[in-house]
Amino acid sequence: MNLSLEGRVAVVSGASKGIGAAIATELAAEGCKLALCARGLDTLEQRADAIRETASVDVFATAADVTDPEQVDRFKGEVMQHFGGVDILINNAGRSYPGNFETLTDEDFVNDYTVKGLSHIRMTRAFLPVLRDSDAARIVNINSIHGKHADARFFTSSVNRAASIAFARTLALWLAPEGICVNSVNIGYVLTPQWSNVHQRISPDLEAEVFFAEMGEREVPMGRMGTPEEVAGIVAFLASQRASYITGASIDVGGGQ
Repeated sequence: MNLSLEGRVAVVSGASKGIGAAIATELAAEGCKLALCARGLDTLEQRADAIRETASVDVFATAADVTDPEQVDRFKGEVMQHFGGVDILINNAGRSYPGNFETLTDEDFVNDYTVKGLSHIRMTRAFLPVLRDSDAARIVNINSIHGKHADARFFTSSVNRAASIAFARTLALWLAPEGICVNSVNIGYVLTPQWSNVHQRISPDLEAEVFFAEMGEREVPMGRMGTPEEVAGIVAFLASQRASYITGASIDVGGGQ
């Protein structure tokens, strides 16, 4: 399927590894130019170099913490200086704050929302004026199935991702008259580096491969953990011309969870 993404400029946050890296790779394979950011520059530059080698597209990559408004504004300015415009915004940055209601502090809730909610708001606020200049602007926010299907074991995510999903839906309604499509992709048990923290917290004595196989079989109707590439495919579709009449959607990629 030709997604007609050649030459489009896509911004991807949290792009150094995991889901963000997979999304960047997928969009580059479809011909997108990329503006990538993450907190760790070394890993990000390695990812950017790998994409350049395989896809031969223009990739701009720089360190930026999307929880910091000043760094968001700086990143936006550097992207505009490099590309002159943006067509696609993928808000992907995330971080885990494990704990239950009794152990989580106010600071934990605030910090979790800052990275999972406010980063979406701040990145969108920064890039919306230039997205309006695109003839096919797209915003895709990466969220979690726990924002729709709460799980007390993932307390902060269940609470704050619900707000993030509501933000995407409300933004979609507001921008629909302008033809700017906004959608949410909600991931389930997708195997990324963040899951190593869960492994170490729950069963550090069990080999990672065995731990994740057992978790997938126990928790996921499809009986396995997902891969970042299985998320990247739907994100690329939503960023494309093929999805021009889809906005305000909240799509789960969770193996039936």
